[in-house]
Amino acid sequence: MSLKTPLAWLQLVHEKPRFLAALAGIAFADLLMFMQLGFQLSIYYSQSEIHRRLKGDIVLISAKTVSLQSMKSFSWRRLYQANSLEQVASVKPLYLATLPDWKDPETGRSRIMLTIGFDPEQPVLDVPEVNQYLQALKAPDVFLFDRVSRGDFVEKVAAKIEREKSVTTEAGGRRINLIGLFTLGAMPVADGNLITSDLNFVRLFRGRKLSEIDVGVISLKPNSDVQQVISQLKTILPKDVRVLSKEEYIEFEKSYIVNSTDIGQIFNIGIIMGAIIGSVIVYQVFYSQISENLPEYATLKAIGYQDSVLLGVIFRQALYLTVLGYIPGYILALVFYDLTSNIIKVTIFMTLPSAILVFGLSFVICSVSAFISARKLRLADPADIFS
Repeated sequence: MSLKTPLAWLQLVHEKPRFLAALAGIAFADLLMFMQLGFQLSIYYSQSEIHRRLKGDIVLISAKTVSLQSMKSFSWRRLYQANSLEQVASVKPLYLATLPDWKDPETGRSRIMLTIGFDPEQPVLDVPEVNQYLQALKAPDVFLFDRVSRGDFVEKVAAKIEREKSVTTEAGGRRINLIGLFTLGAMPVADGNLITSDLNFVRLFRGRKLSEIDVGVISLKPNSDVQQVISQLKTILPKDVRVLSKEEYIEFEKSYIVNSTDIGQIFNIGIIMGAIIGSVIVYQVFYSQISENLPEYATLKAIGYQDSVLLGVIFRQALYLTVLGYIPGYILALVFYDLTSNIIKVTIFMTLPSAILVFGLSFVICSVSAFISARKLRLADPADIFS
């Protein structure tokens, strides 16, 4: 037997305050999960921004490197060895290090800056604004400043560079000149970013040598098979380097953030907490509704309706709550993403996988809560209720 009357919907909206409370609970749980995912993705994207901007197909890093936060150098001989392959078009070194004592030219306060160095004759990053300064970067102690780094000092310093064209400050015990701006984005490892030449890099970090690089970027000739070249490189290169495609290098950084850092675990816990909160709210709604309408359900069972039909009513209600609660949760998430991005200067955005994941979790929350609360309905005996 089946029900022709839209019992699930009518019963769900009969008590308006309870219905709205259920929608608010689901929307809040969805919003909480969206925010946790958004923060997690923003950290992943910001920390892997350099990885995505690399102008190459294959990346070499030290086998001891675990992430951008813990770079280890390796010999540039590995790049020359890689260049021996016929499919390789060019090899380029990249230098990365965090500078703990960059002085704010406005206040003199020390800031931590991620410093990026490369040969101006072989630009390795896809940052168009940098191209106009390639010749200028060859001069001693010349640097570029990232205009969208974190901290309230960034806008003031960027404005001063735009106004005066050259700003002198101190970094690593040296006087340096900031001659231009670029846009890369804030990263968790530092307050801001600097770009300079490879020679200026080793001048600033006195313990470093040009022969010690942090990332090797390999560009292949057209129509080359990336995976085939990677296999060849793994064969000819010693085990002190790791060979990755550009996409694998991005995933390498993401895996570290999500699985090996406290931040990644905190956000995972936040997602779980959002699911628990939503489950509790929906369970209470379903349990109250079933308890109040138990005589009506018992009547339906007495006249021949099977438990499966009545459970179908409950699960349709779960689907209605999932969809109707998801819509405001999604809209609110977009609003909070925009507001938060403006505050913390890190882009937070919605992705299709995130939207699908939260909807799926929301449906699981509602369905599981409905199944647990329906236990009382399944065990109900019409004879006991009307006796």
